[in-house]
Amino acid sequence: MRAVLRFIVFIGIALAMIVSPASAQDRLNVVASFSIIGDFVRNVGGERVSVTTLVGPDGDAHVYTPTPADAKKIADARLVIVNGLGFEGWLSRLVQSSGKKPTIVTATRGIAPRKLGSEADPHAWQSAANAKTYVTNIRDALAAADPAGAETYRGNAQTYLEKLDALDRETRAAVAQIPQDRRKVISTHDAFGYLAAAYGIEFVAPLGVSTESEASARDIARIITQIRTQKIPAVFLENISDSRLIRRISAETGARVGGTLYSDSLTGEKGDAPTYIDMVRHNIKALTSALAN
Repeated sequence: MRAVLRFIVFIGIALAMIVSPASAQDRLNVVASFSIIGDFVRNVGGERVSVTTLVGPDGDAHVYTPTPADAKKIADARLVIVNGLGFEGWLSRLVQSSGKKPTIVTATRGIAPRKLGSEADPHAWQSAANAKTYVTNIRDALAAADPAGAETYRGNAQTYLEKLDALDRETRAAVAQIPQDRRKVISTHDAFGYLAAAYGIEFVAPLGVSTESEASARDIARIITQIRTQKIPAVFLENISDSRLIRRISAETGARVGGTLYSDSLTGEKGDAPTYIDMVRHNIKALTSALAN
């Protein structure tokens, strides 16, 4: 009987070694610069990757200050996946302080950036079509770093790309329900330009593409005038920004606060936007609820 039991245990261990995901020490160690990219990497990498995110839920990468612990994370990483387009201005200093030279992957490679004067708008993830480019770049980077997992990465990526296609169709159908003359909103900073271009909603923001900027009295007066003359129906808060400016604009114009939009960061698991797809769905629902009637 004991021999039979030992044989069963042996078979169980052997099967576990075959079908179980790689152990923690065997997984590809990947650092993502912020939460949205971290979600993309987890969807593509699955059980073969261990993902660490530098700027976590509800964090603002524009004003992020890296810590010594972040330098250690960079030093231990096989891949560091970043947005690019000037989004992580602190990254080069962090890599230098890590003392290592990890492979850095720019997830926006191949995306034509939206320009605001001399600045590139880094918020390219705000359209599902661009999100697909992020995913394919991540897929290729993971496969290059871990050739044994290439088929897994391709399969995971394909499944997720199909979900993004469905999300794009869902978003277009929702926006189509908003009357054309009501597709105008105020947000805190200029983070939704790619969404505006893809889906036909006009966003006006008192701040520029970075939350580091400050709105001048002239900027605020201009937006208040624009709301009144164009009868813009709603203003929106953002999860990463101080709400006082938008609430002031709402009070002075009568435009109602339509809710909170998630621009540069996901939420924790119990929040409204724990994943990228949840984030887009939440934002579109908030917009359509405020603008459709």
